[in-house]
Amino acid sequence: MRVVFFGSGSFAVPAMRSLTAAGHDVAVVVSQPPRPAGRGKQLMPTPVAEAAARYGFELLTTDNVNTPEFIDRMAALKADLGVVIDFGQKLKAPLRGVFPSKCLNVHGSLLPKYRGAAPVAHAILAGESGTGVSVFRLTDRMDAGPVLVRRETLIGPFENQQELHDRLAGIGCDALRAALGLHAGVALPPGEPQDESQASQAPKLNKADGLIRFDQSAELIARQCRAFFPWPGARCRYVGADRSEEVTLLAVTPAPTLSEYPPGILTPILTVATGSGTLEIHMLQPAGRKPMGWQDFVNGRRARPGDRFEGLGA
Repeated sequence: MRVVFFGSGSFAVPAMRSLTAAGHDVAVVVSQPPRPAGRGKQLMPTPVAEAAARYGFELLTTDNVNTPEFIDRMAALKADLGVVIDFGQKLKAPLRGVFPSKCLNVHGSLLPKYRGAAPVAHAILAGESGTGVSVFRLTDRMDAGPVLVRRETLIGPFENQQELHDRLAGIGCDALRAALGLHAGVALPPGEPQDESQASQAPKLNKADGLIRFDQSAELIARQCRAFFPWPGARCRYVGADRSEEVTLLAVTPAPTLSEYPPGILTPILTVATGSGTLEIHMLQPAGRKPMGWQDFVNGRRARPGDRFEGLGA
């Protein structure tokens, strides 16, 4: 099948490569233009654009795929299908219509749950035991089209956003191949309509989402640490006898143990009291420094019971 691949983020890269491995003809890869990134604000290509150049795909970048000029260019390719993954722009009906089999999207959740830009993080935040990948037909409503293929997987008890994201990206390759295998020579099947009563949203994360409050439960804080790695990071402040510094919690374990201490206080066994239960810290990262183990942090700061962790701005 001849396809046009629309993608920008790293979630899309494995599927882009898998299309040619499965014998499909990728006519062109379309991605977002380079954006300023890092402290120097240098223009950086998207992960898909980088991968397309590395693997020899023809690449187009545009900040608007819905202009008449761009639609005409896509029509001239005479591709059968548009494949859209982690792209960042909405494909409107006139563009979708140039492809005889329209467009498919690969999404990192079991739709209709977790529609939106951050399904992986929100599944972890919600304490889901499992999630998956859905391949569906693009429509005008975000992530609401009929589903052709679903693939389910369990979420590991200590799996963070980055680990689950990368694993789902690999599962997405299998799901996309299965969906394309449903092509009957002239069209893909219509798909299964989503149950709107089961729909939930997974909005894009922002930096403020990573601000940790210790009056919350230890279980929720642990899920936040996993869901917010690597970005925006589960951030708080350590306050010791002779220093105060911002830290990012990288790996923690919740315990249901009741504590007589106020939330955020370091207990006699060097766990952290919370609003419900206590928190054992394994790995953290002081601002501007490398990640470090908890014992190294304790030794370096001479941390002791009565020191505290608190929300930034507290």
